[in-house]
Amino acid sequence: MTEKLYFNDSYLKECDGRINRINDKGVIPDRTVFYPSGGGQPGDSGILTVNGKEYRVGNTVKEGEEVLLLIDGPFDDLKEGDHFHGTIDWHKRYSYMKFHTSIHLIDGIVNKMPDYEGLITGSQIYEDRARVDFSIEDFSQDMAQEIINRVNGAIMENHDIRVKYISGEEAVKIPNISRTAPGRELIKNLSIVRIIEIVGIDEQADGGTHVSNTRELGQIKLQKIENKGKKNKRLYFTLVPF
Repeated sequence: MTEKLYFNDSYLKECDGRINRINDKGVIPDRTVFYPSGGGQPGDSGILTVNGKEYRVGNTVKEGEEVLLLIDGPFDDLKEGDHFHGTIDWHKRYSYMKFHTSIHLIDGIVNKMPDYEGLITGSQIYEDRARVDFSIEDFSQDMAQEIINRVNGAIMENHDIRVKYISGEEAVKIPNISRTAPGRELIKNLSIVRIIEIVGIDEQADGGTHVSNTRELGQIKLQKIENKGKKNKRLYFTLVPF
């Protein structure tokens, strides 16, 4: 199984490792800082340096319990057992981290707004924006802006974001530790569950990368909302510096 270094330190930008396996799409390393796409967060790109030669990693995906680095261009000279130095495209990763934490913060705030009884049903992160899907019947521009205003207020409160691990047995007893049906089913089969805690606001089971304090996010700016059905509403936002 690939050792996933980003689980414990989202700020790692590079690492050394060994190529465990090679297929027709890329290489599977023994350890990696490259995050594979999942949970709405895109996979990392970057550079793999082997024997002084650079190979472009165009994307990173899951391969079962392994992580597959998709190589752009020819790589038939690589061999299993080769040692490498891997470096991610940090500007993209850091953007993904900020948007991912922002989505968790929005989710945590909405779940504390009983008047809305809103549930986040999905999300997607892009390099320069993100979207969040809600199950709210009457969703207006004013409602969306109120959510954003409350989230921006929470950002200014300097909440730390922590990674912690609890047993699967503990996790299934915590209400809303996962807010999707697939996530709840997954937790039932895990012995250890990784939790992202926005201290004082929210806790969720999650496998993505995040910033360490809400102040790193800047301010959330509403871009637009869309109606995707009677109760399915979509909110697009971006982040701007203070």
